[in-house]
Amino acid sequence: MTITMNDSRVETIQDIVEFLNNTKGFIFKANHKKETYHWIEQTLIKFRYYRLDKPEKSLIKKYLKKVTGYSKSQIKRLISLQLKTGKVEAKTYRRHRFACKYTNADIILLAKTDALHDFPNGHSLKRILERMSETYADRLFSNLSHISAMQIYNFRNSLIYHKLNKRYEKTKPVVINIGKREKPEPNGKPGYLRVDTVHQGDQDGIKGVYHINIIDEVTQHQFVAAVEKISEDYLLPILKQLLEQFPFVIHQFHSDNGSEYINYTVAKLLNKLLIKMTKSRSRKTTDNALVESKNGSIIRKWMGYTFIPSHHANTINQFYFGIFNEYLNYHRPCAFPSIVTDKKGKQKRIYKQEDYQTPYEKLKSIPNVKDYLKPGVTFKQLDQIAMCYTDNQIAQLVQEKRSQTFNQIFQS
Repeated sequence: MTITMNDSRVETIQDIVEFLNNTKGFIFKANHKKETYHWIEQTLIKFRYYRLDKPEKSLIKKYLKKVTGYSKSQIKRLISLQLKTGKVEAKTYRRHRFACKYTNADIILLAKTDALHDFPNGHSLKRILERMSETYADRLFSNLSHISAMQIYNFRNSLIYHKLNKRYEKTKPVVINIGKREKPEPNGKPGYLRVDTVHQGDQDGIKGVYHINIIDEVTQHQFVAAVEKISEDYLLPILKQLLEQFPFVIHQFHSDNGSEYINYTVAKLLNKLLIKMTKSRSRKTTDNALVESKNGSIIRKWMGYTFIPSHHANTINQFYFGIFNEYLNYHRPCAFPSIVTDKKGKQKRIYKQEDYQTPYEKLKSIPNVKDYLKPGVTFKQLDQIAMCYTDNQIAQLVQEKRSQTFNQIFQS
């Protein structure tokens, strides 16, 4: 039976007794919670419930239970609520909301930093944000320095991010299977270089510029340059200049089987500098993977695939040696693998967040590293270079210089 909360005829305790006796076998049920709660509240006030004796209170509870159809425990709870607050009201449900850790300003700062560094992977960008806060004490990055790599990828899909960076492309993996003949074994010491050449394509029978990419296996110190041709007249001077850029002594020079490096002229230069020369082994496709991956993540990413005439090599070198090589070695975090061994003795490379470092940070972390520096090179000098700009400041300069370089190339 559905009832309307109207008990104007029930005025006394005796009326309640008669009501309970005359409604045996009847089941009541209230439909509207708000109306029911209000009626319970008015009934408790009407009969001055808290001044009644225990037997009378028991009758009131039975009366409330009978009319509302509520359980005994529920009636007790509502009476207790009226005693505490003076009212019997249903609690308003409030959905739990987690506190917003990152503001819109943080997302905007993340998007701008991401664009400055040409959209590196999430772990590398996280390391840049940490360095901006910790190394350069930039308070704007104090909150973002604690962000996870996964959250970075989440924000890259957000509306605010896409309003600032309308286009984002993941790094395209470069898979080049080149055989090796001897694998360098640096054993944790710097000075073991890998080198490769990247061609900027041909157009209408005209050769494009060539990029020379040279990188240290242990520290990932990297220097790039451009040449018009890969003949010895062009290659030898730039190769010598690249070797001079490294702050540590060079012990070994490893390349593929290309004739631009495997020739008497280059061998003579390396012999003069007391640098051992090695070349690729057959059917060992991962020996030179480091420099080949950098071809895609550095040269192709920053210089693109568009044809560039070879006579612009000097223009590109002004960009490379002017600011870009400094950015690569002092401000761009790289992934350094940790080797873990499972129960079966199988080794696996994993990349932890704490293993992301700039090449210069990695160099300083090597034990007895001062023994490997070139004569006259000190960490005081190198620290001055590293702290001359923040990561974002030099990235901004790199973006500007790259735009100027492309404008000069394609408008000429």
